[in-house]
Order: sequence, then structure tokens, then C-alpha cells
Amino acid sequence: MRLSVGTAAPDFSVTDLYGHTRSLSDYRGRKLHLSFYRYASCPFCNLRVHAMRQKAADWQQQGLDLMAVFQSPVESIQEYAVGKVEEFPVIPDPSRTLYKAYGAETSWLAFAKSAGRLKDVAAATAKGFLPGKMEGEVNQVPAEFLIDENGIIRTAFYGKDIGDHLDIEVIEQFLAGR
Repeated sequence: MRLSVGTAAPDFSVTDLYGHTRSLSDYRGRKLHLSFYRYASCPFCNLRVHAMRQKAADWQQQGLDLMAVFQSPVESIQEYAVGKVEEFPVIPDPSRTLYKAYGAETSWLAFAKSAGRLKDVAAATAKGFLPGKMEGEVNQVPAEFLIDENGIIRTAFYGKDIGDHLDIEVIEQFLAGR
């Protein structure tokens, strides 16, 4: 079930890629961008994580933390995901517990709609993000949430296809308080 703007974000306690426990309550008093990706070798996902890494330090200085969730196990994230992501926590969730809590969806229709993303495929390939081992639900659709300092969802974005992500401009507007 999709989550709605204005509701409390579901609490969680998870272990990140490096064995650190992370919970939603750790981010009280700060804004959080929580993103759900497909699997660790997904070219679309790695292209997006690469873009987020470029923004992370600046956003963190302005009060926005980031957290990325993959449905792959630790080993696959270390092997395929865009290098050692140290700018923000990466959560392996092969059981898809967080995906379910946040209503992240699977859809074969959304999977089929992705055929029109040739430009993104070319960009991912140019950066060396090639498809590898598919894990979990192949038709997992990305989802992103902007959560305010009090744990309230201010944006609940559910992708229209497997390469659809929240516009960077929307994230920056949230950060600026608009």
C-alpha cells in the first residue's frame, strides 16, 4: 500500500552495508531522502546513485541526509554498486522488509514502459554501469521519500517505470523549505 504525504514515515531499524545499525529515529531533527532501488547491478539505479553521490556532501551540509535501499545482499552491492558508497548509508534488504513497509511496488507494466529509456541506458553504459546479476524482483519500481525533521513524509514518489526517479529539483526545493 502506497504511503501518503503528511503521514508519519514507518519506523525501522536496519543494518547498513558496513554493519552499522540505522533507524529512522537517528534522523530526527534532520531531513531525510530515503530511496528504494532495484538490484545492485541495475544500470539505471547505479546511474542515479552516482548522481546522488555528487550532491550528497552539499546536501548534508544543508541538513539533508540520504539513505539508499537495495533488494540485493551485501556481497552483490559491494561487487556491483557504484564503488564503495561512503557518502551515505546503503541498506541491503533482500527480504524486502523496508520495501513492503514503504509500499514500494513491482509492476510488469512499469518494466515494459522502460523500453523508451535508451538515452539512460547509453548514459549508464558510458559510465561503466552494465547489467549483471539480477536479484530480487526484476520488475521492482524505484520509490523515493522526502521525510522532514519530525519524521513526516513530505514527498512520496513512486516511479512510473524502472528508471524513473524523483527530480533533483524537487529534492532541492524540499531542502530549501519550499
